Amino acid sequence: MLRHIRASLVILLSMTVLLGLAYPLALTGVSRALFPAQAAGSLIGQDGKVVGSSLIGQNFTSDRYFHGRPSATTDADPNDATKTVPAPYNAANSAGSNLGPTSKALVDRVREDVGKLGGAADRPVPVDLVTTSGSGLDPHISPAAAAWQVAAVAKARNLPEAEVLKLVAQNTEGRVFGVLGEPRVNVLKLNLALDALPKR
Repeated sequence: MLRHIRASLVILLSMTVLLGLAYPLALTGVSRALFPAQAAGSLIGQDGKVVGSSLIGQNFTSDRYFHGRPSATTDADPNDATKTVPAPYNAANSAGSNLGPTSKALVDRVREDVGKLGGAADRPVPVDLVTTSGSGLDPHISPAAAAWQVAAVAKARNLPEAEVLKLVAQNTEGRVFGVLGEPRVNVLKLNLALDALPKR
C-alpha cells in the first residue's frame, strides 16, 4: 500500500510541476517571443508613459474628444459597502447591465442618452453610442458612431470637419482577415491622434 501512495504522490508532484509550472511558463515565453505587445496587455504609450490599453475603453467626457460606448460596470460604494456605484470601464468588474429590450429602465436610460447627445429624426444617434457592450469595456465604436461625433469634436477643437473626418478614416480598422467582425474605430487611439495634431 505504501508503494501505491508513493507512486501517487510522485505522479501528483510531477504533474503539478509539469502542468502547473513548466507548461504555463513555456506558453508565456512563446507568447512573449511571438506576440510581445499582446502578451504585455496591448498597452498604448505616449511620451514614455502608458496611457491605456487598446483592449479596454476609457471614459472620455470632454467635448474635445470622441466618446466610446456607455459602460455598465460598477464598483463598491465608498460610503456603503453593500451598494455599488457606476464606474465606467472598470476592468476589475467587467459586466453588462443585464437589462433586456423590454426593460423600462433601459428604455428610459437610452432615451435620456439620446436626448443628451442631441439626436433627432433627421440625425439619429448610432446605436452603439447609447447601448452598452456585454463586457462594459469595449474600446471600439463603429465608423458611423465616430462620423456622427465629427462635427462636435471639430467645433470644440476649432478644426475643419474634413480634417477630423480624415483622421477617423485613418484610424478605422477593417475586418480581421477581411471577413471576421465589423469595421471599427479604437476610441483611445483616435483621441491620441487628435492630440497629436498641430495646435491651432
